Amino acid sequence: MKKKQEIPECIQRCGVEYAFKRIGGKYKGRILWHLGLQSVLRYGELSRTLPDITTKMLTQTLRELEDDNLIIRKMYHEVPPKVEYSLSDTGRELMPFIEHLHNWGKKQLANE
Repeated sequence: MKKKQEIPECIQRCGVEYAFKRIGGKYKGRILWHLGLQSVLRYGELSRTLPDITTKMLTQTLRELEDDNLIIRKMYHEVPPKVEYSLSDTGRELMPFIEHLHNWGKKQLANE
């Protein structure tokens, strides 16, 4: 992997590059989409919503989204433990763009 100094500053400061680092990958966009539709989902509900994701990958992706301040993790101290996920204000800002991608994708699928 190249060191940050080796990457031209115009690429380092590119908004598209920054955005896709935060929401790129196989699952992040889908998790954000479903949280936008449902507003609050528990871990098990997310797991059922994305049947092709492993437990390890779901946990890792949720942590990354939380670290990037796109989702909020709320833990209730009860037995059994209850954890809920929702979009942060920053995550909600993304919803119009994700919805646009959703509509574009549906249009492209219809044209196949």
